[in-house]
Amino acid sequence: MKKIIYRFSIFTLLLIFVLVAYLSTVGIKTDVFNNQISKEVKKINNQLELDLNEINIILDPFKLKLVLKTIGANLKNKNKLIKLESIKSNIDIKKFINKRFSLSQLDITTRTIEIKNLIAFIRSIEDNPQIYILEKFVKKGYLIAEIGLKFDQKGNIENDFTIKGFVKDGELRSYKKIDLSKINFIFNIQNNKFEFKDIKLSYESNDLLFPELNLLKEKNEFLISGKSKNKNIILDDKKIRLLLNKEFSNLKIKSAKFDLENTFSFKINNKYKIDSLKINSLLNLKKSKLASSLNLKEFFPKINDTLELSNHQIQIQYEKDLLNINGNGNILLQNEKDNIKYNFSKSKKNLKFDTLLEIKKNPFYLNFLNYEKNQRNKLEIIILGDKDLLLNEINFKNISIKEKNNKFGVKNLLLSKKNKIESINTINLSYFDNDLIKNELSIQKKGKNYLLASNSFNATKIINDLLKADKSSDGKKIFSKNFKLDIKIKEAFLDKDHLINDLDGYLTFKDSEVIDANLVGDFSRNQRINFTIRSTSNEKITTLYSDVAKPFINRYKFIKGFEEGSLDFHSIKQSNVSNSKLIIDNFKVQEVPALAKLLTLASLQGIADLLTGEGIRFTDFEMKFSNKNESMQIEELYAIGPAISLLMEGYIESDDLVSLRGTMVPATTINRTISSIPLIGEILVGKKVGEGVFGVSFKIKGPPQKLKTTVNPVKTLTPRFITRTLEKIKKN
Repeated sequence: MKKIIYRFSIFTLLLIFVLVAYLSTVGIKTDVFNNQISKEVKKINNQLELDLNEINIILDPFKLKLVLKTIGANLKNKNKLIKLESIKSNIDIKKFINKRFSLSQLDITTRTIEIKNLIAFIRSIEDNPQIYILEKFVKKGYLIAEIGLKFDQKGNIENDFTIKGFVKDGELRSYKKIDLSKINFIFNIQNNKFEFKDIKLSYESNDLLFPELNLLKEKNEFLISGKSKNKNIILDDKKIRLLLNKEFSNLKIKSAKFDLENTFSFKINNKYKIDSLKINSLLNLKKSKLASSLNLKEFFPKINDTLELSNHQIQIQYEKDLLNINGNGNILLQNEKDNIKYNFSKSKKNLKFDTLLEIKKNPFYLNFLNYEKNQRNKLEIIILGDKDLLLNEINFKNISIKEKNNKFGVKNLLLSKKNKIESINTINLSYFDNDLIKNELSIQKKGKNYLLASNSFNATKIINDLLKADKSSDGKKIFSKNFKLDIKIKEAFLDKDHLINDLDGYLTFKDSEVIDANLVGDFSRNQRINFTIRSTSNEKITTLYSDVAKPFINRYKFIKGFEEGSLDFHSIKQSNVSNSKLIIDNFKVQEVPALAKLLTLASLQGIADLLTGEGIRFTDFEMKFSNKNESMQIEELYAIGPAISLLMEGYIESDDLVSLRGTMVPATTINRTISSIPLIGEILVGKKVGEGVFGVSFKIKGPPQKLKTTVNPVKTLTPRFITRTLEKIKKN
């Protein structure tokens, strides 16, 4: 009996073991639980219908659970359908025995689903603007997902759910018509936490990689963070314009090739606006071309229309409206590459900048200071300052230019919102100019005014500008405030051969124009120079007297070999028109091409030879002329000398056209003419027999470089010529 009971027990245990082993490995198939599982799915959304095949039941003896699994189910809503690969769930055996059916977990694996179909399915359940916009953006793509749902004791879905899977061959088009293709990534979603890894996509043939991207939902906000690592990105001007926002629209980038690494984070609030943006980037700019919109040819004479940047290492940081850019690399402004370093820091109220440009073999000019860089030397330009973005004012705290022993420095140059100079604290210059003259000059702010002090300064350029006709263009109004500039220069050069000692005085500026001036200095041998400007409400009077005329006449390149003589200039300007008178006494010229040609055409070869040899002396030269904008009207130019006299009039239109006409008379004819005048001729010259009153008329016309000269060799002298000659002779 004991043996029978023992054998029965062994058999029963063995049978139970085999049964448990069979149920734990092979299981059984049934459709008993189909309705119950479908009801549980409807708890997710009552519009969902689950179409199940037979369910395979496998026993989990250790956890006292039944594992339910079915293959090839379909999830339906109205006429939309999602095909599922499998559904898996667990049932507590105790609850099952007590006839309290309840799912504790539901795992769903999908087949390959077209993303557009999935979005359409979701819209059929719950339609909202966000899903509608997403549907418009998504053009293509597929996904496979595994969904894990957990249920509480009452059968309700808990928030602790998971969705993981991957997306393949996605395509998106944004509102800016930016096409993204070949989108592939792995995703893992746990309740309010979204993780995306190994994101790969293509933009305009550029492959982009985002190793990770994380989203965390907190209340009504999304916290987003991630990394990107991209190489050999190539963009043309059209793509760049699409990507840049309005803040950088003034950057005319034509092309760019670069590597870029980013770490970033930001929030999206309940109004779908980006907040708390943080970006840390490392940009390896291999090559980029920018269209140059700045007129810098005065400083960089060989500047290109397109600037090129290469091999730039740039660090970019952005946080709480604070943008910081720090970089360095090569820049091709002219013929050879230079090096540039820069740091920009921008907030809502302020933009700070610090740049260093190293110019190696390229030229650099400061024409207004008569300075040119030696192309064999390295030159450094440092610009440090900030811009008030609210007032739109720029403060250049330091501008420094250095080339060996040549130094130019400006401190605290403040520009108004219209780019006019508000104030300057100091200017310090120490350099050799193109005439190899040592210049040492400083300008210091004294209250509202300034003091210019110098041991040695080449004033050639300043004198030229002061004597030029004024052009009332708004572009020349560089000062926003009125001020007085006191001047004390021990040695001032009018040119490399003419030195003024102790040039003292002042210039008063109003609306960027000198309205009052008085400059006095000494040449050697007690020769003086005096320059004045006086202004009233409706006119401006300018005078210049110099015992030495040569440094001023030498400004005109067509006159060579000018010697001796004094100069007296007087001008009155009213309503943008200046009427001037220039007198030069007792001088000699050796070469004037236009005059030499006139003498040759008039068959006065002897006088022409004298002009190019020893030179022709004139006792008097007087010119009355007027200027308006770029036009000069010569009312009368009269010159008299022992060998020849001239009377001329006409006009000059800037660098475009010259039109002159006049009379030229040898000295013997003048004497005969005057002697033939009754009574007056006898008193001034004495009794001589005249053979006639004859001279030469001429016309000069054409562009300055291609003047055409015509001569009428025989002409009776005009009464005007005789009258002017008599006036001069009587005066002398």
